[in-house]
Amino acid sequence: MAKDQEYIRKPEWLKIKINTNKSYTGLKKLMREKKLNTVCEEARCPNIHECWSERKTATFMILGDTCTRGCRFCAVKTGLPNELDWGEPERVADSVEIMGLKHVVVTAVARDDLKDGGAAVFAETVKAIRRRVPGCTVEILPSDMKGDYESLHTLMDGEPDIFNHNIETVRRLTKKVRARAMYDRSLELLKRVKEIRPNTPTKSSIMVGLGETKEEIVEAMDDLLAHNVDIMTIGQYLQPTKKHLNVERYYHPDEFEELKKIALEKGFKHCEAGPMVRSSYHADEQVNATSAQRRIKYMQGYESQGKELDTTNF
Repeated sequence: MAKDQEYIRKPEWLKIKINTNKSYTGLKKLMREKKLNTVCEEARCPNIHECWSERKTATFMILGDTCTRGCRFCAVKTGLPNELDWGEPERVADSVEIMGLKHVVVTAVARDDLKDGGAAVFAETVKAIRRRVPGCTVEILPSDMKGDYESLHTLMDGEPDIFNHNIETVRRLTKKVRARAMYDRSLELLKRVKEIRPNTPTKSSIMVGLGETKEEIVEAMDDLLAHNVDIMTIGQYLQPTKKHLNVERYYHPDEFEELKKIALEKGFKHCEAGPMVRSSYHADEQVNATSAQRRIKYMQGYESQGKELDTTNF
């Protein structure tokens, strides 16, 4: 950004009410004790307090905290990653059980240094959560794994409840916004998931405010639907630091409502759109009926044993 270019002042509707209650501080303490990373913290998500304190959901970031890519919108640090930590899946599962979570999103830094992009660790993490907390629904949010579709089979062996992969922006801006990622490769990845497991809901997200047009957003919707994507989320891009891409404009909540209406009318089964919406926002509501019933059945059995699901003391 040019030195003489001024920041666009944030509008009123982007003010965040912080809620650092006992549940939130307890979860944060547990994350540090277990030496775990969350994208909620690393990406500075504005919804962290709502998800951790109220909805009993969290997004774990596995495969370390250092990404091999340097996307110009993302706050996660870039560099040479550490060696794989095969104890991480069990630590994630342990935390899910202690926290009494009902829905978990498992994402990761891009690991282009690994042949499988980290698919084996992803799958083992999902399986570990299933063993420890059978009723917890699990969504995975991997990178494109450089288009290695053999690794995609490994990834899907964990049988996630939702497969999420973000295109992040419209076709025209992809090269500017996403490092080493390709718009069509992301679409192909989403399509292949449906070919492997037709009943698994697929999901993708875009940020707005980077200079895209409404027509390009609608085109992105059509592209996702053409590749059998079920769920879409649309949120406002917020600049993490001065080194990242600047915000071209802020969308009004009414504009997000209009985009959500368009998405649903076009055929998406679920759409979340709003200034604070991020990829995992209200993710617990987006699982299919089969997964939801499994969660309910487990929770009923859990409560019948006299156990308390809403764990706030750690």
